[in-house]
Amino acid sequence: MRTASAAVGACLYAALATALPADVYTAFTRSSNNWNAKTTIEFPNSSLFENVTKRWNNNDVPVFAVAVSPATEADVAKAVTIARSINLPLLATGGRHAVSQTLSEVNEGLAIDLGSLDGVSIDKKAGTLTVGGGTRFEAIYDPVFEAGYVMPVGSCACPGMVGATIGAGVGRYQGLFGLIIDSLLSVRLVTGDGKVIEVSESSHPDLLWAIRGAGANFGIITSATYKLHPQTNGGQVMTADLVLPASSNASYFDMIQALQGSMPAELATITIMEYNATSTEAQLLVNWVYIGPEAEGAKYIDPLLKLNPIKSNISVVPYNELIGTALEGLGVSICGQTRINGYGANYRNLDSATFQKVFSRMSNFYVEYPDGQHSTIEMEVFAPQAVEAISASATAYPWRDTLGYVLISFGWNSTETESAGETVAQAIRSDYAETGGYDGLAVYVSYAHGDETLEQLFGSNLPKLTQLKQKYDPNNVFAYYHALPTSS
Repeated sequence: MRTASAAVGACLYAALATALPADVYTAFTRSSNNWNAKTTIEFPNSSLFENVTKRWNNNDVPVFAVAVSPATEADVAKAVTIARSINLPLLATGGRHAVSQTLSEVNEGLAIDLGSLDGVSIDKKAGTLTVGGGTRFEAIYDPVFEAGYVMPVGSCACPGMVGATIGAGVGRYQGLFGLIIDSLLSVRLVTGDGKVIEVSESSHPDLLWAIRGAGANFGIITSATYKLHPQTNGGQVMTADLVLPASSNASYFDMIQALQGSMPAELATITIMEYNATSTEAQLLVNWVYIGPEAEGAKYIDPLLKLNPIKSNISVVPYNELIGTALEGLGVSICGQTRINGYGANYRNLDSATFQKVFSRMSNFYVEYPDGQHSTIEMEVFAPQAVEAISASATAYPWRDTLGYVLISFGWNSTETESAGETVAQAIRSDYAETGGYDGLAVYVSYAHGDETLEQLFGSNLPKLTQLKQKYDPNNVFAYYHALPTSS
C-alpha cells in the first residue's frame, strides 16, 4: 500500500486529522488493513488524489475526503467495509464520465477508483470478453477485432465500459446486436456489506435483471463478462461524416424522419447541432454508419451529398478504428475535461418539425450568448431491431422501443449564460418529450440530468427495482446515482 502521507510523517498526519472528517485518515491507513502492496490511498491536496478523482465533466462534482485505488477485488470489498464502519459515503468510479448532478450529493466521501482493475481477457473459443470494473472502451477495440469478433460499444473511447453498460449501453451496433446489457453474461459484484458475489442467470438472476438497466444502485462491479458477436461484413464499416450548413437543416431532418419504420438494422446516425465560428451560425455535424457492404450503405448515404455539405468524408474502416474516425474523431478528442450541464430525453417518434424547432433554438442561443457557443445537441438515432427482439421484461431497462436519444449539453463562461442555457436546455428537453411518443418525459438513465422522477428513468420497472433495492442494498450504500428508494 502507498499513502500520500508515507514520506512526510507526523506533520501531515496532524494536518489531515484537522482537515478530514473524524477517523477517516486513521481508518484507511492503519496497518491492520493489510492492503495489497499495489493499492494506493490518497488524500486531498495531492496531485495523485487529483488524478484519481478528476471527472470528465467538471460541473456538479462529488467531494471526497479520501480516495482508494484498489489493486484487487478484495481491496474493493475492504474499502467498502471500512467506509461503512465510519459512516462515510462512497462512490465507485471507472471512466468518471457521467453528467448527472446527483453525483454532487457525495460530500466528504470515499472515492473508490477502479482504474487499476482494467484487465481485458478474451476466450476466443467461448466467444466471450471479460473486463475489469475500470476498463475503458478504448482498451477492447483491438483485442476484440483481432480475435475475429465485434461487440456493441458506446460512441466515445474514454467512458468506463462497465459504467456505460449498466445504464443499458446504447450505440451504433444495437440494431444488429442489441444494447450492451444484452451482451452482458455475468459480473462479480461487491455488495454494500462488503461481500463479493457472482451474478449471472444461475446465481442471483434477479440481481442480474436489475443490474441490466439500474446497476449503479446495487453494488460495485469488479469484473464483467460479455458475449461477443461474429464480425459482420468482415468487421468493415462504412462511415460518412458531413458538415451541413444551417440552410440544409430542414431537408436533413426530413431525411431523419423518413427513417421511421424503414431503418435497416445495419444503419446508425449521430447528428450534432453545433456552432461554426467561421460562418458564425449553427451547423450540423453528421455521421451515418452502415455496418455492411459499401454498395448497400451508399443507398442511404449518397442522398446526404445532395444537401450542399460544407465538407464530407466517406470511408470504410475496420471495427477497431470506427470510434477514432467517425465524427472527425470526436469520440476520442472529446475525452478532454469539460464543464457542461447535461440533459437527456428518449424519443420513439422521429419528428422533423421538432428537430427544426430545436435547431432554431440553438441558432438563437448562439447569437444571444456568445460565451455559450460550445454548447451542443447530440441526436442519436439507432436501428431498433435487435433491441426490440428482446422482451421488455427481460432487463430493467424500460425503453426498448426508443429510436432516438438526445444529449443536451450547455456550457458557459458567465452566470448569465449558465442561467440562460439551463432555461433553453429544459425547453429543448420538453420539445423532445412533447412529440417523442411517450406519455411525457422518458430518459435513458446514463443521459439523465438528475431532476427527473424515477418513473421517467425506470418506467414501469420501478416497483420491482424498489423491491430488489430493499433486498440487496437495504442500507442505501449505493445512493448517489439516481438512487432507488429502499422502501415502497
